[in-house]
Amino acid sequence: MKVAALLILGCLVWEGLAKPQFPEQEKNPDFWKGWAQRSLNTALTLQELNKNVAKNVILFLGDGMGVSTVTAARILKGQMTGQSGEETQLEMDKFPYVALSKTYNTDAQVPDSAGTATAYLCGVKANEGTVGVSAASVRSQCNTTQGNEVTSILKWAKDSGKSVGIVTTTRVNHATPSASYAHCVDRDWYSDGEMPAEALQSGCKDIARQLFENIPDINVIMGGGRKYMYPKNTPDVEYPGDKKHNGTRKDGRNLVGEWTDRVKDKKGYYVWNKKDLLSLNPNNVDYLLGLFEPADLSYELERNQETDPSLTEMVDVAIKILKKNERGFYLLVEGGRIDHGHHEGKAKQALHEAVEMDRGITRAGLLTSVHDTLTVVTADHSHVFSFGGYTPRGNSIFGLAPTLSDIDQKPFTSILYGNGPGFKLVNGSRENVSTVDYAENNYLAQSAVPLRSETHGGEDVAIFSKGPMAHLLHGVQEQHYIPHVMAYAACIGQNKDHCRTKSGSSPLSHISPVLAVLLSVTWLLC
Repeated sequence: MKVAALLILGCLVWEGLAKPQFPEQEKNPDFWKGWAQRSLNTALTLQELNKNVAKNVILFLGDGMGVSTVTAARILKGQMTGQSGEETQLEMDKFPYVALSKTYNTDAQVPDSAGTATAYLCGVKANEGTVGVSAASVRSQCNTTQGNEVTSILKWAKDSGKSVGIVTTTRVNHATPSASYAHCVDRDWYSDGEMPAEALQSGCKDIARQLFENIPDINVIMGGGRKYMYPKNTPDVEYPGDKKHNGTRKDGRNLVGEWTDRVKDKKGYYVWNKKDLLSLNPNNVDYLLGLFEPADLSYELERNQETDPSLTEMVDVAIKILKKNERGFYLLVEGGRIDHGHHEGKAKQALHEAVEMDRGITRAGLLTSVHDTLTVVTADHSHVFSFGGYTPRGNSIFGLAPTLSDIDQKPFTSILYGNGPGFKLVNGSRENVSTVDYAENNYLAQSAVPLRSETHGGEDVAIFSKGPMAHLLHGVQEQHYIPHVMAYAACIGQNKDHCRTKSGSSPLSHISPVLAVLLSVTWLLC
């Protein structure tokens, strides 16, 4: 046993020595002082606040993207380009303002994605498992829906004349996107096929149906969830031989067909694969429905790059369609499968999802201007995901800690979960990770407590922001504060009084120069 332990320790030491050493310039104090001075000079430029009206608002939501996930994704991004990783900057790291968001639901200390979505989209904290309804609604009790509906910033934007869109890597009727348009006491009522008979008899509507009926003119909808739009047993267009992907609707409705008929004379297009999506000319598209999988989209590491679009590609098309509106746009982008990777204990999948979302943030920045576009990046909640173990600089984020456990004399990976499916005993003790491929895409990181699905974490999550009024996202805030700031910045929803004061750009920035002059003259005459 001692010999084996020494051999393993030797391998760990060799692995550590083989890692890239830190750059020679970092030995010079002037390197760090110069870096700090550049950061200071950048900070000083922020003294002049951007109080423009936000013509456009983009919300990037990393589902389950807690602070530890952000840090690990940063390291991964750098290591993917041959760097040590720690010094790398994510695109969101470059945003000038950072705040913390308190994520609890009204009935839960550690929240779920439905109640949190209602908070950061509708501006009202809610119970877990419910979307687009206040805390007066009780999960799964249909008769607590009516009268407790709350609307979202997507609707506020649409009502103000902006174009609006939803892009997600999950089902378009999953918890996060559904709070944009639905009012449902159960996040799992994806179609009427998942609803209890009593709920249907009481008049409650499934979430897929609400997507097309509540706000029928959403300009861009992209993600997964095809099977919830078609009659039960309808074969899927991409997987016709796989019955688990068949339609689920009991009411016999073809929601995609209904949508297509409604927008066919309004420059509307339905696509279900990457080729058709990228063949569109955004200048000729006013409405787009893209459903690329029967349920959730594939993980980025498993995505078929010939048939399935990446999140970045969807963001690119969405913004090019939405930005044609002179009055601006609102776009929700969800990196939804970060959460799924963590729940499954597959840290590698989760972190690559986070890196891909960061690419989408980069692309959005190139297509918009910080002068008139408020961009917010946040998470709904965290996970019990961590990495540690005194790893040396440049250690693979998926690698081993440099020492053995001083209790069971076995190696351990830097990444660990507090609970989840990675708990495994071999001959009554913890599995020796040196006997498995811990760098494999679907490796289950070890966890302290055995669970079929790893759980959310309850700590605060970060809010990164840039653009008009981004400075209002500061300090430690309740999660439901977020959409109120976005609405204030865009002069939509309930906060409009400031839009005609000298505290920011005139609301005339929303409209054409000729109309602006006419309105100005009218105001002067009045």
